[in-house]
Amino acid sequence: MNQVSVDAAAPVIVFRKESRWKEVWRRLKKDRLAMFGLAVISTMIILALLADFIVSYEAALKMNLRLKLAPPSAVHWFGCDGYGRDLFARCLHGARVSLTVGFATSIATLIVGSLLGAMVGYIGGKLDDIVMRALDIFSAIPSTLFAMAVVAAMGSGIVNICIAISITNIPGFVRIVRSSVLNIAEQEYIEASRAGGTSTLRILLKHVLPNSVGTLIVQTTANVASMILTAATLSFLGLGINPPQPEWGALVSEGKEFLRTAPHLILFPGVMICVASFSMSVLGDGLRDALDPRLRT
Repeated sequence: MNQVSVDAAAPVIVFRKESRWKEVWRRLKKDRLAMFGLAVISTMIILALLADFIVSYEAALKMNLRLKLAPPSAVHWFGCDGYGRDLFARCLHGARVSLTVGFATSIATLIVGSLLGAMVGYIGGKLDDIVMRALDIFSAIPSTLFAMAVVAAMGSGIVNICIAISITNIPGFVRIVRSSVLNIAEQEYIEASRAGGTSTLRILLKHVLPNSVGTLIVQTTANVASMILTAATLSFLGLGINPPQPEWGALVSEGKEFLRTAPHLILFPGVMICVASFSMSVLGDGLRDALDPRLRT
């Protein structure tokens, strides 16, 4: 009888499971619209960071009445405003303010909203009732109107705008995190940790919030777009950045009186607002699909 020998030196095939974030990135790359949004918003951020090297901040403030309402040209790409200031320089440096407000308020909302939502969702009881009823009162007031009231009371400026916009967006973020935490808190490993004597704070920080990270990332990304629009709205109404500091919403407000004679004063900053908001929106949609476990194959 023939015997089949087995080569002891034969290679052993080991299958390694792809990490979660590599899988998310792989699935995100398949979404062309989301990658377009990521590329556009990344380019905007890089240009905002390098604004001083591209065109000086003084060019955004220097007035030259001889160039008043000058149309776009090879020297002044976006033309000049009603005071002869270079509109390209003002849009470029205004990106710093608009993007800073959008990302800073989103991060502040993320920190406060996730911690508060995790607490009320996990602890529940009277704390849940008190916090949610208080948030219902805030939610009854339109967010833009409430932000206007806060800015009017505290005064204009980047810090006050960030505080006002963050306060108006916290209730919605708390509800989303609370809903996610309620589902996670019912899992067996949470009950095992609780039975083992693990403190509530440790359970929240080690188990609950890390397992809600997908929801947090998607909501934070989507919030950036709405917060950029809210900041632009406040500046357009005269409750935002103090002039002559450039900001996209303020630039649209400055150009509205020249709508018929120099429409480029509204066109370029308006396009910047729309493109930034659209890019963050489609990126948020792509992240939502990439992080959704129901869509994984």
